[in-house]
Amino acid sequence: MKDLSLYILDIAMNSVRAGAKHIAIRLEEQNAVLTLTIQDDGCGMTPEQVKRLFDPFYTTRKTRSVGLGVPFLRMLAQQTGGGVSISSKSETEYADHGTLVTAVFHTDHIDFIPLGNLTETIVTLIQGSPNVDFIYCHSMSCGSVAMDTAQMRSILGEGIPLDNYEVLSFIKSYLQEQYQQL
Repeated sequence: MKDLSLYILDIAMNSVRAGAKHIAIRLEEQNAVLTLTIQDDGCGMTPEQVKRLFDPFYTTRKTRSVGLGVPFLRMLAQQTGGGVSISSKSETEYADHGTLVTAVFHTDHIDFIPLGNLTETIVTLIQGSPNVDFIYCHSMSCGSVAMDTAQMRSILGEGIPLDNYEVLSFIKSYLQEQYQQL
């Protein structure tokens, strides 16, 4: 994957597959450090599963026998002097189950990869999982971009799904306008 937005898409889709109903994606850029967090309320993982996530030959998917997203994300973060941490609570042990992925990158490092098209990533997530509530926030020194699909859903009412073409077009324009105003 050539940019960070594709890793965000991969991890968020893992959250969707884990049965998450709420996924928060936050990027905070401050003093040449980018902190990415993706938090969900999915089924979570056991401590043993979390330990194995960094093994590229471990995956819970049935379609392929390798899972490279998290190991590559970790490698990319470490190359910039950052790192990746994952904490998770399994639904078999905790009522407040879910997973938190945190990745830290030094943006002034030569090996920092481009952010990519974050707007398209968020729109793709909403289109593919319209019943999941996504919170997106990208904070920078010059301002922030934010969106909450639960708020949009309450304004639209039950009759209009988020994967409706006009709604997706609005979401895309809404995010693009916020980025352009920075």
